[in-house]
Amino acid sequence: MKEGYAHDVLTVVDEERSDLLALLQALAEAESPSDVPEAQGPVFELIADALDPLGYDLLRLPGQETGGQLYARPSRGDASRPAQLMLGHVDTVWPLGTLAEMPVEQRDGRLYGPGVLDMKGGIVQMIFALRALDQLSLTPPLQPVIFLNSDEEVGSFESRPRIRRLARAVERTFVLEPALGPKGLLKTARKGVGRFTIEIKGRAAHAGLDPEGGASAIVELSHVVQNLHRLNAPERGVSVSVGTIEGGQRANVVAPRSRAEVDVRVTTAEDAKATEAAMYALEPVTPTVTLSVNGHFHRPPMERTPRNRALWHLALQAGEQLGLTLEEARAGGASDGNETSPFSATLDGLGPVGGGAHAAHEHVDIKKLVERTALLALLLMAAPLSNSLRKTP
Repeated sequence: MKEGYAHDVLTVVDEERSDLLALLQALAEAESPSDVPEAQGPVFELIADALDPLGYDLLRLPGQETGGQLYARPSRGDASRPAQLMLGHVDTVWPLGTLAEMPVEQRDGRLYGPGVLDMKGGIVQMIFALRALDQLSLTPPLQPVIFLNSDEEVGSFESRPRIRRLARAVERTFVLEPALGPKGLLKTARKGVGRFTIEIKGRAAHAGLDPEGGASAIVELSHVVQNLHRLNAPERGVSVSVGTIEGGQRANVVAPRSRAEVDVRVTTAEDAKATEAAMYALEPVTPTVTLSVNGHFHRPPMERTPRNRALWHLALQAGEQLGLTLEEARAGGASDGNETSPFSATLDGLGPVGGGAHAAHEHVDIKKLVERTALLALLLMAAPLSNSLRKTP
C-alpha cells in the first residue's frame, strides 16, 4: 500500500461517523425479529437507499417462510471479474416492541440497542467501507458483492443454498458478524453444529401389577445418555450435549416412549463424520425396545484451512497499516461463515467490537466501529490471494 493510504481511509470513515451512527440507529429501530417476515422489509429498504448512491444493483429475493434476502453488486461491474463477498444478516433475536424497554441510545462512547452488535453494526460497516473507497476513488481489485439474509438467527434454513452458490463463485468472503469479546478477536475458526433427535419406543405396563411385563423407554434413554456423554472429547473440541429429554405416560405406567434432543459441536469435518456415525450406531440394550436417530450436521465446521489462514494474514497486514493489533480465536457458535468456508477463503468476526449480544446491554464501541469499518475497506482493497491458495472452480 502506498504511504498514507490507510490513514486516508480511516480519516474519511471518521469524518462520516455521525452519518454512520445515524444509519445504525435507523436500522436498529427498524425491529426485525427472525420470526416476523414482514418486519424485514423496512430494514432492506434502508440498506437499499444507502447503497443506491454507490452505484449498486439490488435484487430482493423473496422467502417462502422468511423475509427473504438481498443481493447487491456494482451496476458497472464486469461479470467476468473475480468477486469478493461481504456476508451478513438483518434478522435479530429481539421481538417486536423491544425498543420500548431497550431504546437505541448513545452514552460513554457506546451505542446501545437491540441488534446494534448482532449484526446491524456489521451491515453499516459494509456500507461505509464502500463509501470511503468511493470518496477516495479507489477501485477494489475484486468486485465487492453483498448478500444479506433474514434467517441466520434460526439457522439460515432458507438462504443456505444461495450462500453456498455464492461462496463457490467468489474468491473470498468477509463475514460481518460481531468480533469476539471486548478485545475484538477475529474469528478464524468456528465449530460445526449438529442437531439430533433420539426416540425410543418401549412397552407400557402397569407399574404395580405387572412391571416385568413392560419395557421402559426411560430406562433405555438413561443408557443412551451415558453413551452419548462418552462421545465428548474436550481435547479435540468435540462436545455432545443432551439438551432436553421427555418421556413416559404416567407415574404408575412403565414408560412406553422417551425422546432426547442432542446438540453436537466439532472443530473438524473428520470429527463431524465420526460423531454422526457414532450417533447412528447407537443400539438399545433393553430387550424389545426400539431406538431411532434422526438429524445431521447442519453447519459444517469453519476450519483454519490454508486459504483461510492467508486471508487472516491479509487482515494482520491491514491492521498494521491502521495501527491495530489484531488477534484471532475459535468461536464455539456457528454463523454463515461455516457455510462459505468449504468453498471460498473466509474470515469471520469482522463486525463491531462490543458486548451483550442477545442481552439487554447489547452495545457497540463507537471508536472501534470506525476502526473496523476502515479495516474492512483495506481488506476490500487487498490483492487477490495467490493462485496456489485459490479454490478449485
